[in-house]
Amino acid sequence: MAGIAILIVTHNSETEIGGCLDAAAKAGVEILVVDNGSTDGSLAEVSSRGVRVIANASNRGFAGAVNQGFEALDAPYILLLNPDAVIESSLEPLREACDLPAAAGAGGQLLDTAGHPQIGFMVRSFPTPASLSLEALLLNRVWPNNPVNRKYRGLLLDYSTRLKVDQPAGAFLMIRRDVWRKLGGFDPGFFPIWFDDTDFCKRAADQGYHCYYVPQSVARHTGAHSISKLPLEIRTVYWYGSFLRYSAKHFRPLAGRVVCLAVIAGSFLRIIADLASNRSLKSLAVYGRVVRLASRSLICGRRDEVVPPGF
Repeated sequence: MAGIAILIVTHNSETEIGGCLDAAAKAGVEILVVDNGSTDGSLAEVSSRGVRVIANASNRGFAGAVNQGFEALDAPYILLLNPDAVIESSLEPLREACDLPAAAGAGGQLLDTAGHPQIGFMVRSFPTPASLSLEALLLNRVWPNNPVNRKYRGLLLDYSTRLKVDQPAGAFLMIRRDVWRKLGGFDPGFFPIWFDDTDFCKRAADQGYHCYYVPQSVARHTGAHSISKLPLEIRTVYWYGSFLRYSAKHFRPLAGRVVCLAVIAGSFLRIIADLASNRSLKSLAVYGRVVRLASRSLICGRRDEVVPPGF
């Protein structure tokens, strides 16, 4: 398929990348791997298959690595593919959707290991102050079928047909190079991951572009293979750092501050719940850091700094 390249970002992906590359090779297109400082056998797995690789000495985050890959590729259509995603169909339907008027990109159907569509993940609406506040306050856990959450997670969509959607998941997302360049690429401030693909799609929509969901292109996806290897407390701070950054960038100041207050209140709820159930002080340190991040954003109104590795 002329004009398509596949871009895969790896970080300690040794157990996943082999199957991903073997399936991707069947598409007959250029493949590039950008490795973010892996310390396992990821690079050996890639090299053994003769795939071109950019090996970073350290973890530059998903967004930073994606920008590297786009700069190194010439194809007008670039498929972002997670190393734990295995392509099971043609990529042509994605390219066709990318050729629709004002299209920025198109995402395919993601199946879990049992073959079920990953509804709630593979397509979502753009976050709103209400949806993020409910998430921070734990209300989506106790009432997952509330209307705000159902809309946010795309639970009301008909996934049997091609749809114009807000945000296809970055795990299997084809993007037009000209749109990526016009938007200035991905924002590396979302480090190491989370909300970077959401932010890109939102900025594209703000410029009048559309994204599509295309069920005819399919990949089997495990999910969270790399970030799950980090301690839970580190993942928590990273997730809230990106959560707050998105709010600061895309919500009006008052709405952004409401989200900050929800994060602060939700953090205290989590601390109390953990102390009551586990009698452990670990959550106090973790969510104390989250409270500090949210308080800084609440006071300053913006949050442009990046959560440092290891926080």
